[in-house]
Amino acid sequence: MKVMILAAGLGERMRPLTEHTPKALLEVGGTPLVAHHICRLAAAGYDELVINVSHLGDQIVEYCGNGSRWGVSIAYSKEESPLETAGGIIKALPMLGGSPFLVVNGDVWIDYPFAQLAAYSLRTDENAHLVMVPNPPQHPAGDFQLSNDNWIETLAPNAIGFTYSGVGLYSQAFFDDTAPGKAPLRPLMDAAIRLRRLGGEIYRGPWEDVGTPERLRDLDIRVREQG
Repeated sequence: MKVMILAAGLGERMRPLTEHTPKALLEVGGTPLVAHHICRLAAAGYDELVINVSHLGDQIVEYCGNGSRWGVSIAYSKEESPLETAGGIIKALPMLGGSPFLVVNGDVWIDYPFAQLAAYSLRTDENAHLVMVPNPPQHPAGDFQLSNDNWIETLAPNAIGFTYSGVGLYSQAFFDDTAPGKAPLRPLMDAAIRLRRLGGEIYRGPWEDVGTPERLRDLDIRVREQG
């Protein structure tokens, strides 16, 4: 199974750190975020990775190279300007093949057992399968609800759901009705929910949306303390 790591964002909320360093190369415990992902993916048996790059993307290409030092192969989908999440994935689809593929946001910290999704088969009507997490303090209501039979549903008024972790398994069919170009991912998720084609699961292990300098600092302290 191929993997796409999303690393093309401008990192506006991370300024001033991202004025000279792309978000994927910001360090936690002395190691860039993207390297943490690659190491965990390689350990889980994934060996074909695609990374999309835009803002300061040459730094990511120079750092990661062809992936050989991790025992993986890395290809790059280069965007002249960031295409947002869905747009970036759609541009890279020819590099990802016809089978379901894993997508990992480059700006999250997660210790999810990636081998679990490599062994997962999308259900007949399931076009994507999202890994959800308990809501962090900065997003207390969450994004979605999850039914008893593991279908993702729209968050009901006044309900507390779960937050999309930034990790998901996607089929090419999930993107069939979206034209190339700049496009966010959330409208595609909402459309799949209406058709009951978006499944999911809950992960309760270590996870952090590294979206601000303060959260990056706090995560770095925790990781260093844990050794």
